[in-house]
Amino acid sequence: MITFVTTSTTPAPTRRRKKIRHIYSPMVWPTWVLVGIAWLITRLPWGAIRNLGEITGKLLYRVAGSRRHVTDTNLQLCFPELPESERREMAKRVFQEVSIGALELMVPWLNPGRDLSDRFTFVGSEHLYEAQAQGRGVVLIGAHYATMDVISPALATFGFIDVMYRFNKNPVWEWLQVSGRKRFFDGVVEREDTRQTLRRLKQGRVIWYAPDQDYGPKHSVFAPFFGVPAATIIATQRFARLNQSPVLMIRQTRNPDMTWTLTFSPVLEDFPSGDDQADAERMNRLLEEQIRHHPEQYLWLHKRFKTRPEGESSVY
Repeated sequence: MITFVTTSTTPAPTRRRKKIRHIYSPMVWPTWVLVGIAWLITRLPWGAIRNLGEITGKLLYRVAGSRRHVTDTNLQLCFPELPESERREMAKRVFQEVSIGALELMVPWLNPGRDLSDRFTFVGSEHLYEAQAQGRGVVLIGAHYATMDVISPALATFGFIDVMYRFNKNPVWEWLQVSGRKRFFDGVVEREDTRQTLRRLKQGRVIWYAPDQDYGPKHSVFAPFFGVPAATIIATQRFARLNQSPVLMIRQTRNPDMTWTLTFSPVLEDFPSGDDQADAERMNRLLEEQIRHHPEQYLWLHKRFKTRPEGESSVY
């Protein structure tokens, strides 16, 4: 179901409504405190935000034992060729990059008047314009990089992009992420609302979609991701096939000077092919190629390999 949240009174998706607390419930007051702190942080210079993120990431690496275990496991599975010492250093950097990303994404959400226009570089944007000009909507495939929402102001300059998101049971976070994104995008679509997604594709819109997480075995096939079988959602190719929409990739990179580069690929040829298994394998190969440019900026904290083929035990 779709959730367009602009005030605290907007209802949650019907099937989840019983799980939702009120946005002003005492149970979520700690979240409001964090939002207030984040509001202050978004007024800091970019160098200070980066430094604070690195410090926070170093601390979290030490105290967040379960997420450190997930990250270490993912890196061991995906980069077995690296010495253990290099994987450990990469894991530390992952925590720092994710922490920087958590702080920087608050800038467009909580300080939207801050001018970021001179901090973005576009590579291959002509591919996006050419795909959109076909008039059949566009599926723009990204991944869960550490630089997710800070690029919203940049993507919004194209004017025809909608985004998908995952509903959050915390009403404060739900309000923050949806209202923050709606500052820049006309459509903020809950990931399970396939009708709304297809409707917007038929209107010629671009759907920014990240299919790189484990959503369970339903509507998924197992396809190699860094050489490891991973439950891979097949909605990407089905969206494209139902509307004959072109598909292309986007990669965003944070540079050392706290600027960002957005890189668009050419439209994928012969995608979808009609073979869900082959398409899932190809999509994972393409995502892997994108991630390898800056693997430390990928969200390795996620249990990407949580769902296992029948008979295999958990890797976590």
